[in-house]
Amino acid sequence: MPDGQPKPTAPMRNDLTIYDAVAAQWWSDEIRWVRTLKNMVPGRLAWFDRQFDWQGKAVLDLGCAGGFMAEALEDRGARVSGIDPAADAIEAARRHAQSAGRRIEYSVGFGEDLPYAEEAFDAVVCVDVLEHVRDLDAVLGEVARVLKPGGLFLFDTINRNPLARLAVITMAEDVLGLLPKGTHDPEMFIKPSELRAALQGAGFSVGQMTGLGPRGISRRGDFTFGRVPGTAIIYMGTARLPDR
Repeated sequence: MPDGQPKPTAPMRNDLTIYDAVAAQWWSDEIRWVRTLKNMVPGRLAWFDRQFDWQGKAVLDLGCAGGFMAEALEDRGARVSGIDPAADAIEAARRHAQSAGRRIEYSVGFGEDLPYAEEAFDAVVCVDVLEHVRDLDAVLGEVARVLKPGGLFLFDTINRNPLARLAVITMAEDVLGLLPKGTHDPEMFIKPSELRAALQGAGFSVGQMTGLGPRGISRRGDFTFGRVPGTAIIYMGTARLPDR
């Protein structure tokens, strides 16, 4: 590069400001990467629904952003609370819920310090979150604290290996634009064996883990998602606390 020319700067990694930046358009379907997040919800729930009966249960959506998962859980009969550090996204979630007469309780906060009483929830759902948190062990400890005995933790996250880095960073962020550049830090991705050990350390019995990935294309040209073989890239799982 010639002298005097500014060097291109790499994007900030694990950039969580992206959720507030698009909060006003969260439910508009105008932004492709936000539609991608929305399109992942049915694929996740197609598997989560087989693990848990939501009807009448108190459920926390940990890392709820603008409320896609929270509203889908309420549609299944759950009593839903949602929490996220992105204050503008939370406000967008509140406005959308209120406009539809929903009774979802939204809060601004972090997974490392949840503002809920012990044994407050029958289930905690945490998707597209664990690969972003500052202290995984603290988050899992808080999840265990707010779950009732026998409560279920349902999650997904991203594996840490060269294939996952290629798929999520190179392709999804840099080439296809399915996510903004800098959304993820590949060093924060979590191997299934690491997550299993951390969950067991927090007192959970860990269940099956399975893959999540593209399964088709919508009429709008967006990916649709569902369960896929293998856990090499995105994987879902469950973990349960002991019952009394």
